[in-house]
Amino acid sequence: MRKEPSQAVKRRRVFYIPGYDPIHPRRYRELYRKEGAAQAALSGYEIALTPKTGGGAYGWHVIAQMDGAETETDVEVLVWSDIVRDSMGLGIVATYVQLLRTAWIYIGSGALWRLMRLRKGPVIAALYPVVFLLVQLALALGIAWGLGRGLALLHPWAAWGGLIVVPFVLEWFRKRDGRFFAYYLMHDYAYSAQLRGENPPELEERLREFGDIIAAALREDVDEVLVVGHSSGAHLAVSILADLIRAGRLPKDGPALGFLSLGQVVPMVSFLPRADRLRTDLRYLSAREEITWVDVTAPGDGCAFALCDPVAVSGVAPPDKRWPLVISAAFTQTLSPERWKELRWRFFRLHFQYLCAFDRVRDYDYFRITAGPCTLAARFAGRNPSKSRIEKPASKYASVRDDDRSAA
Repeated sequence: MRKEPSQAVKRRRVFYIPGYDPIHPRRYRELYRKEGAAQAALSGYEIALTPKTGGGAYGWHVIAQMDGAETETDVEVLVWSDIVRDSMGLGIVATYVQLLRTAWIYIGSGALWRLMRLRKGPVIAALYPVVFLLVQLALALGIAWGLGRGLALLHPWAAWGGLIVVPFVLEWFRKRDGRFFAYYLMHDYAYSAQLRGENPPELEERLREFGDIIAAALREDVDEVLVVGHSSGAHLAVSILADLIRAGRLPKDGPALGFLSLGQVVPMVSFLPRADRLRTDLRYLSAREEITWVDVTAPGDGCAFALCDPVAVSGVAPPDKRWPLVISAAFTQTLSPERWKELRWRFFRLHFQYLCAFDRVRDYDYFRITAGPCTLAARFAGRNPSKSRIEKPASKYASVRDDDRSAA
């Protein structure tokens, strides 16, 4: 038998799967260090970070004193930022071609309209780079037109010379995308949509590598293995875990296995016509007793499909569905009015709030979950799902793989 949910955790392995992020994973260590210290001060426990003790490309070791118990946790970031950086290496012209193709995929497939029925926030976030990149192009052409009018005074054909400024204006915007995020978001949505919901080959290979790493941890002498998937990292985690369970790679007497999905954007992929792999994995994982899956979002996060059950809205919920437990981080209640006022218009920062401290914390505490003495199953045992969750199927496409990969 696997470890009982009520068993105290003395040693834990945590695997964090980021979303579409080209930045070095050290940012997650620094975020954990800073925000963990802040939450510890607010909640009255102790948490300390030291260099990692296990294998893996990047991680850190956590020693926590909570509720009279000491827990040691090794956190490892499963890195795919190199794949992200490669996918972002497009020039200006190629990015505009990508814009047209991605827009056509979402509009032509009908996915865009169905996504809007769920939550308008993430759809607006998806449309933002399209609109802003077109605004940039319009401004560049407007400046070119004004310059052309001036040059036309010298000679009518000289008016065409105004077009010379277009690439310079567009390059000016591109170099400042760290403020605008238009190129970044465009590449993000285009990466998921390029094969209409299928994973690119390089990503599938990386998922297999991640699966091997987690499978090895499940054979270690630890009390819990916890997988955390943030943003688009959530749907990657779904496929990794589904593959592990199908392949029988969970030891019968192994550690408790938990999956925490945060700020998920699963419908952005699962609603696409060729996302059979993801829909199959969602359906399969949602019925497994070997795992505890808790999905945390918040209506205040405009970049996530807040309180949308990713299995149910994708139209693939099986009759024996158990997961996920959908709960709200309720930013307007777990953050003080002063803190909420400070953050409410910082959309990208709010998308990372799940990994940060809450000054009016309730049952969702990222640091208690990842470093505390309870398994994910024990911490949320008996917890009711959010009453305002959305479960109505909304996807036009609900096909799954009808082969031995989807067999329970």
